[in-house]
Amino acid sequence: MRPQILYPLFANLTSLKGVGPRMGALYKKLCGDYIVDLLWHLPTGIIDRSYAPQLCRAEKGRVATLHLKVAEHVPPTRPGGPYRIFAEDQTDQIALTYFNVKGDYLNRIYPPGNEIVVSGLIERYRQSWVMNHPDYAVSPGREAEIPKFEPVYPLTAGISGKMLQKAVAQALTRAPELAEWHDAALISREAWPSWKEALRIAHAPCPGNDDTPHRRRLAYDELLADQLSLAIIRAHHKASGGRSFKATGRLTSRLESTLPFALTPGQKQAIAEIAKDVAAPKRMLRLLQGDVGSGKTVVALYAMLQAVEAGAQAALMAPTEILAKQHHATLAKLLGPLELDIGLLLGRGRGGDRQATLEALATGKLKLVVGTHALFQEDIAFQDLGLAVVDEQHRFGVNQRLMLSDKGRGVDILAMTATPIPRTLTLTAYGDMDVSRLMDKPVGRQKIETRLIDMARLDEVVAGIKRQATKGAQIYWVCPLIEESELVDLAAATERADLLKQFLGPSAVGLVHGRMKATEKDSVMNKFSAGDLKVLVATTVIEVGVDVPKASVMVIEHAERFGLAQLHQLRGRVGRGSEKSHCLLLYQAPLGEMSKARLKMMRETEDGFLIAEEDLRLRGAGELLGTKQSGAREFRVADPMRDADLIDMAHGDAAVILAKDPRLESERGKALRTLLYLFNRDAAARLLRAG
Repeated sequence: MRPQILYPLFANLTSLKGVGPRMGALYKKLCGDYIVDLLWHLPTGIIDRSYAPQLCRAEKGRVATLHLKVAEHVPPTRPGGPYRIFAEDQTDQIALTYFNVKGDYLNRIYPPGNEIVVSGLIERYRQSWVMNHPDYAVSPGREAEIPKFEPVYPLTAGISGKMLQKAVAQALTRAPELAEWHDAALISREAWPSWKEALRIAHAPCPGNDDTPHRRRLAYDELLADQLSLAIIRAHHKASGGRSFKATGRLTSRLESTLPFALTPGQKQAIAEIAKDVAAPKRMLRLLQGDVGSGKTVVALYAMLQAVEAGAQAALMAPTEILAKQHHATLAKLLGPLELDIGLLLGRGRGGDRQATLEALATGKLKLVVGTHALFQEDIAFQDLGLAVVDEQHRFGVNQRLMLSDKGRGVDILAMTATPIPRTLTLTAYGDMDVSRLMDKPVGRQKIETRLIDMARLDEVVAGIKRQATKGAQIYWVCPLIEESELVDLAAATERADLLKQFLGPSAVGLVHGRMKATEKDSVMNKFSAGDLKVLVATTVIEVGVDVPKASVMVIEHAERFGLAQLHQLRGRVGRGSEKSHCLLLYQAPLGEMSKARLKMMRETEDGFLIAEEDLRLRGAGELLGTKQSGAREFRVADPMRDADLIDMAHGDAAVILAKDPRLESERGKALRTLLYLFNRDAAARLLRAG
């Protein structure tokens, strides 16, 4: 039950003056339903109106607040023309210009001969000063109405900055004084204000206060709430009826003896860590993090076989059908010598094969299965699911993986990601998990030569691709768009496929993209895998889950438009066979400094963890995991790039807090419950009920 002191914060925004049902719908689109949502809709910038020069000393292109005397009005001479009000100080004259004027309100605001104070952007037009549509125009006695430092908020159509500021001012009066949830020693050491005062300051920014104690306090509040939520999930998961799976080694020993390669030291260590978790009576919740091609799938197979040895079933969930099919093909090949079947469940296809697979899972005849999110649909029943492997974990939310774990009793969870993640982001994205890292690549993995090539040399690249194809090579060609866009001057996959067909022949080039029907996509992918196609033109649908060892060339068009992590994932599609591999990054000159740094990093290293750290440094955390993906957390105040020290502190403090007070029942615990509701009310309600 939500603490009563928070009721004012969870009142609907329509309870504010000036926010009726129509405006309430706009505010819901902008920030949410409740007053607390508006309070967390923080400014992203500042307009400095403290600059108040005489016109003779003014700088063009700056926001200025001017003390003037109205000289004359010059109405437009044609429909739609500008309405000019000429005003002056003791040194020069300026035209205050308006467009689409209706009525006589300008005459009321600017009576000729009266003094006026205006604030807005001043520019030069020919030899004269101009201010278009002043932001403020008040009499000298009302000068205090013009803020010296005005917050700039993200807006939506129908809500102006002034309207939002008025709503925020009302919302701030609703914020209650809350019991402090931090230790007094921490508050004193960091010189932090109270939560309410920190929030007030955050909505009244001024130059230089973007990283002062108030911001750090709110950032730490958010990070601590996040880490507490993750820790509660972890504790609840591990305490809810775990099982000890006693593996016999019967299957894993046979697998190791039939593998066509030797396990790396990193793989052996991860397998041992997982085996220890699986054998323990508590539920496993572990993340297997490895670079492209580091051998995560084999480690996952060892874990799945350990569950099967103990008499249970195991499932591997992938985010896309392409990736699910790839995993199924890989695992089926490795399991062949063991004479062990593995099923495949996708979102489509409800024929006899699907029904047979469902029956085999329900009766326990089928011990292993690979699938998409279809695995946790209601009609899927397991006889005894013991282990769930979730691949590309950042594409799933916490709820989705818990839904899969609910398909069995005491289900262990092993999550995998091929996106190397810096430690600070690992804590915020996977803070509820133990982590195993694969830092080395399997023996025999080919080094990939990466080159940067100007798009102006496209003809040379196409000629080179033709030579490689003639020699028997297979090539990926990745484009950022599907079809030609009038707004963005980028090559489209369809257009590029047509061009390459002219040079290589229609039957040598295939095209796949996200808008194709699954059956069409499967047909093209199967032809490429079989070697019937020389070039596969694609969008980033091939970023993960495509494994064609004969493919030895990756061309990425307009590489400057991709993030480092995405470029690294795409490059990892080649270098999987015995042939020397190449990655050609085509860029459109001129490049900005950030694009230059990204592409230089790609050329110099294949170390995914090093690349991830550089991506975090260059771009911040927002795009590294993909903030639109369901598993990635979006922060309102905290910035994982800037707040690495706070993340570490919150991670440690959350563990200490719950060790002392696992149900948050002490006085401080009750205060921390309000913190959870402030930042993650749905999770707080669910988790605290479960606790």
